[in-house]
Amino acid sequence: MRDAGCVMDRRDFVARLSAAALVAAGVDPSRIPHPPSRIEKIGLELYTVRDLMKNDVEGTLAKVAAIGYREVEFAGYFNHPPAEIRAMIDRHGLTAPAGHVAFEAIAQGWEQVIDAAHTVGNRYVVVAWIPEPQRRDLDGWKRVGETLTRAGEACHNAGLTFAFHNHSYEFVPLGGQLPYDVLLTATDPALVKLEMDLFWITFGGQDPLAYFAKYPGRFPLVHVKDMTAKPRPDIPADSVMRDVGKGSIDWKRIFARSEQAGIRHYFVEHDSPGDALASSRASYEYLKRLEF
Repeated sequence: MRDAGCVMDRRDFVARLSAAALVAAGVDPSRIPHPPSRIEKIGLELYTVRDLMKNDVEGTLAKVAAIGYREVEFAGYFNHPPAEIRAMIDRHGLTAPAGHVAFEAIAQGWEQVIDAAHTVGNRYVVVAWIPEPQRRDLDGWKRVGETLTRAGEACHNAGLTFAFHNHSYEFVPLGGQLPYDVLLTATDPALVKLEMDLFWITFGGQDPLAYFAKYPGRFPLVHVKDMTAKPRPDIPADSVMRDVGKGSIDWKRIFARSEQAGIRHYFVEHDSPGDALASSRASYEYLKRLEF
């Protein structure tokens, strides 16, 4: 039985060969349909299975790999040293291209963060939460931007890439501006990339495609989780969060712009799943079949 990935590759090759022939025959390239794309490697943000990880890190990683995931993103090592974590993911055929770290570590402990990233095999170091006292006004956000740029420079010098992950508070207007816009302007785009959480930006009332167009190539990482339409503005996030494919987000529309955004890694996440493994499996199965 031929591998499905090989079949897809051959199909794409034939389609591209046919397209090249049409161009050579004088057909306008914009009128030639392109073969659909799929996500090559689907990742899981391990915050989704954090309650399982607390009791059995390696057993949980084995179950994640058995679902079909090949990439994971850590949000803590649960008292295991980085070398043990690396051995675990190696044993189960996983890689960890990115990991989340605390904002506070930038001021104290950043060298250890970088050393751990190298050991585990991360290429991206991600800060995913800004403490509330640091974001009370626009000047605070500008100072956060300066701090993130310093972290990005240290990562760059160590052969790594730094990224910032959003929630929805970045899209609550402050002083007539969106903090996310202020932050992106205050950071060096060569040193600070973005991990866009597609649920949180949608929950915050913004369109990810607008940011892809304004900041092309700056989003190498995305978090993929779904939401139902909000019945009212004050609805809690947990009440509208869904497994991927069971909500209202138009994934084809978003992922069709993956190249413009610069997306290289897609991490499924659910903050409060009823059954973490069942949720992870449902999202994986949907994304595995998704064409865009």
